[in-house]
Amino acid sequence: MSKHILVILSERGYWAEELVGPLAAFDEQGYRVTFATPTGQRAHALPPSLEEGYVDPPLGRSVTTAEVAKLGRDVEASDRLDGSVDISAWVPDRPYTSDADYLRALEAYNSELDRVAEDITEYDALLIVGGSGPIVDLANNGRVHDLILAFKRAGKLIGAECYGVACLAFARDWDDRASIIRGKHVTGHCKEYDYKDGTGFLGTDFNMGVVPYPLEYILRDATGPHGAYHGNFGKPVSVIVDYPFVTGRSTPDSFLTGRKMVEVLEQGLTRYGW
Repeated sequence: MSKHILVILSERGYWAEELVGPLAAFDEQGYRVTFATPTGQRAHALPPSLEEGYVDPPLGRSVTTAEVAKLGRDVEASDRLDGSVDISAWVPDRPYTSDADYLRALEAYNSELDRVAEDITEYDALLIVGGSGPIVDLANNGRVHDLILAFKRAGKLIGAECYGVACLAFARDWDDRASIIRGKHVTGHCKEYDYKDGTGFLGTDFNMGVVPYPLEYILRDATGPHGAYHGNFGKPVSVIVDYPFVTGRSTPDSFLTGRKMVEVLEQGLTRYGW
C-alpha cells in the first residue's frame, strides 16, 4: 500500500523549493500527499522563490535554478494545493484556564485530541515546509503543535525544513514544557543565513526587516545538553536524521530532505548527518 504524507504549509508564504523538493521524492515513490494549512486557505509560494536566478542575500548567490522555478510555478498553476485540510477545524484549541466551565472544556479538548490521534493513523509521515510564512502562522500555533505531538506519540516520521523546524522546538508537552526535540540532533536555518532586511510575508505589505528570532539559538536551547544543533555552515547541504525527525537547514537542502524521508519510510533509516 502506498505511503500517505501530510504536508503542512503556511498561508503567509512558503518557499517553493522547500515544497517541490520533497514533493518530487514523494511523487517518484507514488506516495499520496495531503496538504493542510492553518485555516484551510490555499497556500501560495513566496514570489522570490519562483524567480529564476533569485540571489539570496546572506549566501550571495542564486538559490533558484530555472528547473526549480518552473517546478514551483507548475505547482502554483495546478490545483494540487486546492482544498487543503483546515487545521483549525480539525484540531481543537486548548481552552484558557479563565474560560467558563474550564474543567469540562479541558475534558472536551482532550477527547477531541483522542479523535485526532485516531485520524492520523491513515498517515505515515508529517512534513512542515519552510519559508518566512511559518514564522507568522505555524511556529506558535497550538493546533499545529498538537498535531505534531500526535504524530510523535504515534511514532510516525516528522520532517521539517528551515523555519518550519521552529514548530518542533515549540511543540511541547503541556506538563513538563520540554521540547519534543530535547535530546535530539537537528538542523535548521543557521545564524549566518538570517536576513538583515527583507523578511516579508504574503497577505500583508509588512516588511519585518531582520528575522524576528535567530532560529539557531532556539534550536540549540531546545535540544538541551544531550542533543545538538548542526548548522553545518560552509557545507553545501545540511540534513539531519534522528528518528523520528528529519530536518533540513534551508532551501538548498530540500531535495535531500525529501529523499531522506523516503529512506526512512522505505529502508528504515534512523540516523544520518551527525
